[in-house]
Amino acid sequence: MKSNFISAVVNITILSVTIFAVSIYFISNNELIGVIIFGLGILCLISLIPFKISISKIWPDIIFGLIDDGILAILAIFGGKIAGVAGAVIGGVVGNAITDGIAGVFEGYAAEKMRAKNISDQRTMLGSAVGKMAGCLLGAGAVLIVANLFNI
Repeated sequence: MKSNFISAVVNITILSVTIFAVSIYFISNNELIGVIIFGLGILCLISLIPFKISISKIWPDIIFGLIDDGILAILAIFGGKIAGVAGAVIGGVVGNAITDGIAGVFEGYAAEKMRAKNISDQRTMLGSAVGKMAGCLLGAGAVLIVANLFNI
């Protein structure tokens, strides 16, 4: 158990520093930021390969993140357009509160569906953490890609 905890903390720390650094580097590049964020979500999933954690086992966590940050990003964009930085923060905070509830419903549904098909949904610290991280980045990245396509 202790080595699992240490592995999870080390992996999440490395991913967090990488995500932060890459995001800061590309933050001013409106054309690429969505693709970069989406790519960082894929990097999170790739980081699970050495731990032999399959995407199917963390699918509920990925669904949670996709919905959670996908909708949050939409609300933050509109909040920012309407009221600048304060609007983006309020859109993000309100969006996060709302989407946590909505995403939790879909996460629970996916977990129940997996159990009904006799697919183990016993999640690990690392799998659950990275699954949610990946889903959040994939969801927000996709929204940013679409927003860039429509010049929003």
